[in-house]
Amino acid sequence: MPPQGLIIIHTGDGKGKTTAAMGTALRAAGHRIRSLMIQFIKGSWAYGELEAVKKLHPYFEIIPMGKGFIRFDQGGPKPEDIQAVQETWNFFLEQMQSGRYGLIILDEINYAIDYRLLPIKEVVEALKNKPAPLHLILTGRNAKPEIMDLADLVTEMKEIKHPYQKGIRAQKGIEF
Repeated sequence: MPPQGLIIIHTGDGKGKTTAAMGTALRAAGHRIRSLMIQFIKGSWAYGELEAVKKLHPYFEIIPMGKGFIRFDQGGPKPEDIQAVQETWNFFLEQMQSGRYGLIILDEINYAIDYRLLPIKEVVEALKNKPAPLHLILTGRNAKPEIMDLADLVTEMKEIKHPYQKGIRAQKGIEF
């Protein structure tokens, strides 16, 4: 009997959402299940995970498709941000139907939905119509109730304490 693909959400204001999703992909790679992480917001910055995951190819791939941080304090998303999210979404829809992957991670998609760069109705429809054996993980803060209702597992990361509060900047190998 083929596996029943799960919809998993990692949300909340704490750290570890993407890292938790990557841990699942690492576990899947150990079972020779191919995983794809599509990054909706992260762009060309030198994230450590991009180098590390190359060693797991072809069982784990990461494709950063975003343009980087979206600055709402400077007038909101730019047209290129909106276009990048739509291109990323279309790429996901193709990969979802390709049958190449057992797990697809939609990294930071909850931000794209929350920022209204991606219509929630489209996401709900895609989740309802995903191939049955495909596992999906959606990460990012502010997961919408409509998405959480469709999920099989929802985990909320809650920040209790953060080094930034003491003036400690992001650390290579820890945050990026």
